[in-house]
Amino acid sequence: MKVGGLGVVFAGGRGVGALEAALRRGWTSPHRREIASSPGETIPVYSVDDETIRDKMVLKGMRRADRFSKMAVLAAWDAVKDGGVEIEREGESLGIILATAFGPQVTAFQFLDEIIDYGDASVSPILFSHSVHNAAASYVASALGNRGPTLTVTQFDSSFHQALVLAGAWIQEGRCGKVLVGAVEECGAVMETICSRKLGLAEDGRIRPFECRASPSAVPGEGSAFLLLSGEGGPKRYCELRGVFFDRGSGEGHPDLRILDADGMSGEETRYRGFAGEDVMIAGYSPLFGSMMTGSAFHCASAALMLMNQTRYACPVQENPHRMRLCRSTEKANLEKIQCVKCSCSHQEMVIDFVR
Repeated sequence: MKVGGLGVVFAGGRGVGALEAALRRGWTSPHRREIASSPGETIPVYSVDDETIRDKMVLKGMRRADRFSKMAVLAAWDAVKDGGVEIEREGESLGIILATAFGPQVTAFQFLDEIIDYGDASVSPILFSHSVHNAAASYVASALGNRGPTLTVTQFDSSFHQALVLAGAWIQEGRCGKVLVGAVEECGAVMETICSRKLGLAEDGRIRPFECRASPSAVPGEGSAFLLLSGEGGPKRYCELRGVFFDRGSGEGHPDLRILDADGMSGEETRYRGFAGEDVMIAGYSPLFGSMMTGSAFHCASAALMLMNQTRYACPVQENPHRMRLCRSTEKANLEKIQCVKCSCSHQEMVIDFVR
């Protein structure tokens, strides 16, 4: 599949330009937010600024939508526009697949709180309609005026990978000419509380992707990233997605760069050391986005951008106790293949191959 467009919304801003700027700039300190369940105690969070998701033109008709849906709509909109798709002409042949691990959990817990406070009969029906996982994908289709198939994939640690596989099936069977595939996650009070109690937090705000520890450090993050994919006849602005592999070690061939999805969210990360044994340059950019179960989407967007620009971007955090061959500086390079690797909390290894 060819990657024809990208759209991202994250702590560093919105759009491909913001993504490239963040990759060049390197690590910046995350926000600190007070934990709702522990007044006076704060937690580092890579949160999306409210100004980033204010766009009256794109979000018209979404006055009551939650942040989860708004982040997804803006990233999806940007990917479509970046790919030059004219919805009026191609709307019926564009599919939409949205992946998420936790869905609109902020809205869902708000809905549950209202049930407790006001009872079943008095809870807001608007909150209920926005608490379902499919709400964001429906908003994306509505904002784009799209008439093609729309689906939400929810799975704890490989929803984005499954969405890519499904997109390939849709294109191969001729159901769609192009598929918009993306992921979205939101970090709210409940997530912050869970992370503070269940994960080892990096109090200095630095995720360390190359420590490969049994109990890694995490910094919660949020945002959305979308890729516009097409078949053989489609435009290739960025690169090609060659395949998604499950439990197949290092995928196919020898990559010029291997990006590790290690961000502390999936727990035990010692298995990542096995992907650094070859003479392959290693990178990890989760310190720019934060810890998310669907963080692979952001690494895939970064890989596509690097292949188009023929540029390797320096790892934002370079602590390297296992002496991996890290990408330590931003420089032009002849990049033909990049792999994005994830070791899930269910002990599954997943590899996404991109080629120039």
